[in-house]
Amino acid sequence: MGYPYIYDTRGEWIGWVTPEREVYSIYGHYVGRLSNDPRILSKRTELYTRPRRNPPTQPLRINVPARVPLAPMMPELPFGIFDVLEEDADLLPPVGSGEKQVDLD
Repeated sequence: MGYPYIYDTRGEWIGWVTPEREVYSIYGHYVGRLSNDPRILSKRTELYTRPRRNPPTQPLRINVPARVPLAPMMPELPFGIFDVLEEDADLLPPVGSGEKQVDLD
């Protein structure tokens, strides 16, 4: 499985990408935008201004390769923009974890 799903290094689903390149967590919270690098970039002030969206159907877990190539060197980011996976990966928790999950009780 691939687009629009985003997986972590263990093969667990952590989010999805819209056709407009917006990235959302599995709980429907806005996380950032997919850049051309490709990185998930966000402005700290933008995280809480977007409405929650309904996630797509949960995909099956994928098997990741045993070895992956090193990530390329990325250019510096302007002030106020951060790389989500580098600085705040908790914004994209896997299923069953994270503080923003919906409480069923």
